Amino acid sequence: MYKGKKVVVVLPAYNAAKTLEKTYREIPFDLVDEVILCDDHSRDNTAELARSLGVNHVIVHEKNKGYGGNQKSLYNKSLDIGADIVIMLHPDYQYTPKLIPSMVNIIGEDLYPVVLGSRILGMGALKGGMPMYKYVANRFLTFTQNLLIRYKLSEYHTGYRAFSREVLLGISYNLNSDDFVFDNEMLSQIVYAGFDIGEVTCPTKYFEEASSINFRRSMKYGLGVLRVSFCHFLQRTGLARFAMYAPVKPS
Repeated sequence: MYKGKKVVVVLPAYNAAKTLEKTYREIPFDLVDEVILCDDHSRDNTAELARSLGVNHVIVHEKNKGYGGNQKSLYNKSLDIGADIVIMLHPDYQYTPKLIPSMVNIIGEDLYPVVLGSRILGMGALKGGMPMYKYVANRFLTFTQNLLIRYKLSEYHTGYRAFSREVLLGISYNLNSDDFVFDNEMLSQIVYAGFDIGEVTCPTKYFEEASSINFRRSMKYGLGVLRVSFCHFLQRTGLARFAMYAPVKPS
């Protein structure tokens, strides 16, 4: 708990058996109440290992739903169990769990309802071994997104994110893609809904066991990001309307 607010860490997992334990052991359980892992039909023993480690809730997809589909299951479950602050942490140990207290503090003190762990602030991406082509693409896409979305972030592509319950209830994330572009659709929805976003400097690690998409998937992702940004621009300027930006109806 943080000042009476329930803190939940969600782990979107796919073939994460080699790095899951190291990630899990560094979660600050004096602050985190529960952990949810969603195994997106892994080919290894990710789910069994998660249970043996004591992960509170283990969701297993009977077929691979994709990175976005994985997150939908996690956020839906976190709301079901009453989470007030939700931190998405990749179980591949690319992002350090040691930043969780800072991210929780920012949301728990009502400074920002969304916090991103930025690899770009402090040059953490290059120091951590991000391939140069991915760094250049990150900078180009972020520059374009800042112009079209009319919001200033150091990067839109980090996988380290924290949200308040209000944010998750306030956007239609279940309408988003099941693929990697889900992350950008979610940020677009958050900005359009009027939620502010804070950023913290985040070191990152690129190594063999860390999950990463190949060049072809990166190209598909980049085109998807541009599509989302143009949709946001059209929605913002009133030139078109998209269901993903519609106000969420109270349940």
